[in-house]
Amino acid sequence: MPKVAYSEAERERVRKELITTGLELMAKQGIQHTTIEQIYLRVGISRTFFYSFFPAKEDLVVQAFYYQQPQMLARARELMDDPGLGWREGVERFLRRVCYGGRDRFAIMSIEEQQALAKCLSEDKRREFLKRRLAFFTEMLRAFGIRAGTQTVKLLGNLLFSAAILRKAIPDTLPFLFPDAADDATDFQLNAILDYMETLRGQDHP
Repeated sequence: MPKVAYSEAERERVRKELITTGLELMAKQGIQHTTIEQIYLRVGISRTFFYSFFPAKEDLVVQAFYYQQPQMLARARELMDDPGLGWREGVERFLRRVCYGGRDRFAIMSIEEQQALAKCLSEDKRREFLKRRLAFFTEMLRAFGIRAGTQTVKLLGNLLFSAAILRKAIPDTLPFLFPDAADDATDFQLNAILDYMETLRGQDHP
């Protein structure tokens, strides 16, 4: 017989499990290929109970990305604290995980997924999402010893995620780019980003 009532602590546990399960699936197979049914069945609850937490899939997606941000920051700090890594090597490992995945399996939205999510979010939720992404990028750069102004943070955020999105888009979304040069293009972009980041270290920039 299904459980009728949940305590607040139990609801919070289920909510967190929905977010972490959704994030894991989205990192492995993408947002578009991750369904609500996959998530609630893996957690072991009903569709109706799922909707008591998240009115729509997009609400879960947003919360999953919020949940991922502290994990990414923790990984960045871990790499910077590793005595066996120099600054550039540590930052490069982090940037490569953003672009390629790896053990961390960070979820990155494709072009189509960003467009779909933007259409579903209210203007207030969209502004909040961008505000929190800006705060996240600011903290990420601080973890790398870079204190930068808003426009520099936005520039680096755009550079990094455009590299990750481009890598994700070849060849399915961008079929007329050369797939056999995708890794070379990503390497070039990451090295250029690293070179720029090195010029910003230990200084305050507007």
